[in-house]
Amino acid sequence: MHYIDWSILIGSLVCITAYGLWKTRGKQDMHTYLVGHKDLKWWTIGLSIMATQASAITFLSTTGQGYEDGMRFAQFYIGLPVAMVVLSAFFLPIYYRLQVMTAYQYLEQRFDLRLRSFTAFLFLVQRGMGAGLTISAPAIVLSTLLGWDWVATNLFLGTFVIVYTVFGGSDAVSVTQQQQMIVILGGLLFAFALMIARLPPDVSVLDAARVAGKLNKTNILDFSFDWQNKYTFWSGMLGGTFLFLSYFGTDQSQVQRYLSGKTMIESRLGLLFNGLVKVPMQFLVLMVGVMMFIFYQFNRAPIHFNEKNVAKIATSTEFKQLENQYQQVFEAKKTAVYQMIDGFHQKNPVIVDAAKAKVLDYQKQEQQIRTAVKKSIKTADASAETNDRDYTFITFVMQNLPVGVIGILLAVIFAAAMSSTAAELNALATTTIVDFYQRQIAPNRTDAHYMLASQWFTIGWGILIMLFAMGFALFQNLIEAVNTIGSLFYGTILGIFAVGFFLKNVGAKATFWGAVVCETVILLVYLHYGFGNKDFPFLWLNPAGAFLTIGLSCLFEQWRSSKDFV
Repeated sequence: MHYIDWSILIGSLVCITAYGLWKTRGKQDMHTYLVGHKDLKWWTIGLSIMATQASAITFLSTTGQGYEDGMRFAQFYIGLPVAMVVLSAFFLPIYYRLQVMTAYQYLEQRFDLRLRSFTAFLFLVQRGMGAGLTISAPAIVLSTLLGWDWVATNLFLGTFVIVYTVFGGSDAVSVTQQQQMIVILGGLLFAFALMIARLPPDVSVLDAARVAGKLNKTNILDFSFDWQNKYTFWSGMLGGTFLFLSYFGTDQSQVQRYLSGKTMIESRLGLLFNGLVKVPMQFLVLMVGVMMFIFYQFNRAPIHFNEKNVAKIATSTEFKQLENQYQQVFEAKKTAVYQMIDGFHQKNPVIVDAAKAKVLDYQKQEQQIRTAVKKSIKTADASAETNDRDYTFITFVMQNLPVGVIGILLAVIFAAAMSSTAAELNALATTTIVDFYQRQIAPNRTDAHYMLASQWFTIGWGILIMLFAMGFALFQNLIEAVNTIGSLFYGTILGIFAVGFFLKNVGAKATFWGAVVCETVILLVYLHYGFGNKDFPFLWLNPAGAFLTIGLSCLFEQWRSSKDFV
């Protein structure tokens, strides 16, 4: 990588971090360190909420999703605006009225300490694992760029984020996220514009859009009722809405962002802003992946996107033969794509359909060759991970974009990694100190004691996150992996809060055992049907968990008068 790119990358990260630390300089107590001064404006809240969710996984993995599967993944976000409206109307007023530092404090006031602790524990488990994945994504970038060991890369990145979060606290996270989100949105628009500019001179933007449409890359909505299909309108509207209700309404990493608002109106506007802007942003990320797919219809894509894997078999006779076959298929496919464009210009659907059939056939041949390459890699190194979808975008950036632009786009990825991981670390430390340490382990200590403990818990969670990250193999697409982990817990957690908000006659014991049974069922279902199954429809776990928790809690409450609950 050129020194100009390194300068842009390092300069962007240092400036954003220095700005955040400078803006939040001065003495802090435990409360302001964990949840800030509660003086943020709605635009800062909205950008902070978006930046917390938009991790490096969004750019490495969602672009790869768009490249391979088109715009279908956009249906995942259909329920987001609905969730924001519900949260603004029901969740936010309760949190503000009770002046909580964590969402789980409400549960003790409504139920009891045991249910508060159980729910907070579920959050710590799933968010700790999810944060490990957010570290893994940028580690992929550096290990690919520099040839570093993946474990060493995780340690380097984790240490950097820990130091940044420990010294800055919640305010530094929120303030810097505003700048990071500007870098992220600007970089995305820049990448999209560059991909359009790199189309062949004889291929217009309209031609590219038509080719993408004909090759099923722009099909957004699927109204089929096949529950086994991961991404449909119904899975997004139902499963996605429940996931976002739980993520934004009960996950401390998000609740902490909008509880820092100056007023409830500012927080409400921040949530609604996120609901309006986040969906177009995800469309843009996916469109970058689709445009990358179009680019590779006219420029040969790598036979395998992980260069470190290719190096293991590059000198073998089998690989060279596969490379030759791949080149021949690409040239034939490129000719067929131009035939399709000619059909568009002539307004001749017969030519278009005939060319489309050829292109799809050549794509199948390419896929067979790619599969053969993966088998060859596995033969050379049985421990190698051959899933290369998450390497698609970074490989495109490194191989096809000019000096300077590479540094900008890498800054986008690292800004996303910093913002999301720092917010998650801050939330994990807050929940640990408020819901466990201060409440149950060491009550009535001085503020200085809790302040120091908060910093140590931030460091401790940072170390655990790095261990989680090093334990993850890229067995599937990262964006799906992080949402699958969340879906294992979010339904149960949302069900607990729903009982608390809307079913005042259901007590603590019934809700606790309803949640325990539900979470056990969800985990068993996933272990039996979903573990290792890349097509498992994980979104449905969210409404299933919520409704099962609610139903069991009501049922146990009916039994309470005749049964002795623990």
